[in-house]
Amino acid sequence: MAKIAVIFYGPPGAGKGTQANLLTGRKGFTHFDTGRYLEQLVHDPSNKKNRIIQREGKLFDSGALMTPSFVLKVTANKAKEIARAGFNIVFSGSPRTMFEAFGDNKHTGLVRVLEKAYGKQNIYPVFLDIDPNASIKRNKYRMVCSVCATAVLYSDALHKHKTCPLCGGKLIKRTVDNPSVFKTRIKEYQERTFPILAGLKKRGYKITKVNGMPLPFKVHASVAKKLKL
Repeated sequence: MAKIAVIFYGPPGAGKGTQANLLTGRKGFTHFDTGRYLEQLVHDPSNKKNRIIQREGKLFDSGALMTPSFVLKVTANKAKEIARAGFNIVFSGSPRTMFEAFGDNKHTGLVRVLEKAYGKQNIYPVFLDIDPNASIKRNKYRMVCSVCATAVLYSDALHKHKTCPLCGGKLIKRTVDNPSVFKTRIKEYQERTFPILAGLKKRGYKITKVNGMPLPFKVHASVAKKLKL
């Protein structure tokens, strides 16, 4: 059976990471969480003296997208590794810029890398559609496990949980979920990430649209049904 690649798109808080993790758990995918990987990279104490990584860290913590050429190099190399290992792959919100997706005369974009590794017919872009107000609310109160990265969603700030319900790890708030930073993330998404969907359509891709508002397990069921997994 041919290996496949799934790319989840949607605004911050749409549930991209959650849906990628659910595919990983139930459908045999490897989730390359670009955001988490880069967050760990820039906050790793061993990289304090690396000027390039520190520069990227400042962008990450501000909510701005990191330098596209830097991110493309990281994601392309990881995608090739996962493909060579023979696994399905799922991305949550990556590639995040037109350059990362399609490259230029000197750089091969991630879409082309995936086409070579998996075949164009085996790549499935999925757009998780949610109400903008829900996006703001989800990010405002979201906590993430510091160990397994499970996202724990709340409707308000009165929740009592301090540890992850899955592994017991300490729950933390990501720097990029700060309300002031979130405004920058939304702007970056609208101006630099959302246009990728149009670029994919021009290249002959069908965008699978899924309602991201229901509970995660229901969204997962919709994704699995539409992709015939």
